Formats: sequence, C-alpha cells, structure tokens
Amino acid sequence: MKTPDLSRATWRKSSYSNGDGGNCIEWTPQFAATGVVPVRDSKDPSGPALAFTTTGWTTFVNAVATGEFDAA
Repeated sequence: MKTPDLSRATWRKSSYSNGDGGNCIEWTPQFAATGVVPVRDSKDPSGPALAFTTTGWTTFVNAVATGEFDAA
C-alpha cells in the first residue's frame, strides 16, 4: 500500500462528534479509489494518520454501526 500525500486532503468528521471537535477521528475519502482510507485523530490534525484498506475501513465502519464494539 502506497502512502498518500495528505498535504491537500479534505478531512471529514462524524456528525456525532462533540461540539468542540474532540473525541473523534477524521477520515478523507479522496484516496478510496486507490484502495486507501487515511484516518487521523481530530485533536491532533498535524499528527500521524493511519492508512487502512478500503475493505478494512468498510468492515470497521459496519462493525461500529452494528454495535460490535459496544461495552457489555
């Protein structure tokens, strides 16, 4: 997987994020066509980003949506 140049990326944040922007991740869909979905911590926008495959990202989002990670 090639590391994308994120210097001009447009980041998206969940609508469930709290008002001050903390406690959330951001992702950029710009590279999905190349098979990569970069994700970063919204509290540290100049920090590192993790790059997931599109399949891995989709699997994660679906698991969150179905409550797979909810505390027992």
